[in-house]
Amino acid sequence: MSADLIIEVRGLRTQFGTHVVHDGLDLEVRRGEVLGIVGGSGSGKSVLLNSIIGLLQPAAGEIFIDGRLRSRLTDSERAALERRWGVLFQYGALFSALSVRENVMAPMREHLEISHALMAELADLKIALAGLGPEAAGKLPSELSGGMRKRAALARALALDPDILFLDEPTAGLDPIAAGKFDTLIRELSQTLGLTVVMITHDLDTLHAICDRVAVIAEKRVIANAPLDELTRHPHVWIQEYFGGPRGRAALRQGAGSR
Repeated sequence: MSADLIIEVRGLRTQFGTHVVHDGLDLEVRRGEVLGIVGGSGSGKSVLLNSIIGLLQPAAGEIFIDGRLRSRLTDSERAALERRWGVLFQYGALFSALSVRENVMAPMREHLEISHALMAELADLKIALAGLGPEAAGKLPSELSGGMRKRAALARALALDPDILFLDEPTAGLDPIAAGKFDTLIRELSQTLGLTVVMITHDLDTLHAICDRVAVIAEKRVIANAPLDELTRHPHVWIQEYFGGPRGRAALRQGAGSR
């Protein structure tokens, strides 16, 4: 495994009963990059993410994190590895009965042996990093707007100072202005904190604004993994339809104009 690779997936096969989602899927994630993952509905984007972080057990294949084969780790090694990443699940998945501060403290309670006061202080720091004001800390998720809930979920994903951030449809359901601000926040965090970001998204503006490379899932595997300017020249029909359609062309023009 090359030193610049932080995640490598080889020959992944995932299935539910007789339904095969991935078959021979390979993926490489470079250290410090923002990698977007796209694909049609049912292509298995979230299944891939859940396989990498260990929520799903693949039927076959190998997943390496920093050169270490995930399936061969001991329980303690796996727990230490999982502390190195944060996950923003689709729709946020915040605990509805807990305040924002308590949501952010939840991973700390599980993995850190520090005082409650220090946990609360660290949680407030993460809340601020995610772009929320101090008044949000004591609120329940139901009291927040959609954009604020996304930021609260991001704060929880940052709770353990991760090296890798996994984001599942982070701008879904946000209006264009809120989505653009969230994109800017992710890019700023990746640069200032040195994060590697793996992001599932359908948002063409997001892909153009912050992704260094984009991996495309089709035909049960990754058919391309390249910068956007290379992808737009890829001959595969799905890629041409996705990036060459009216929305794709508009996002490309907007992205070019902002650079």
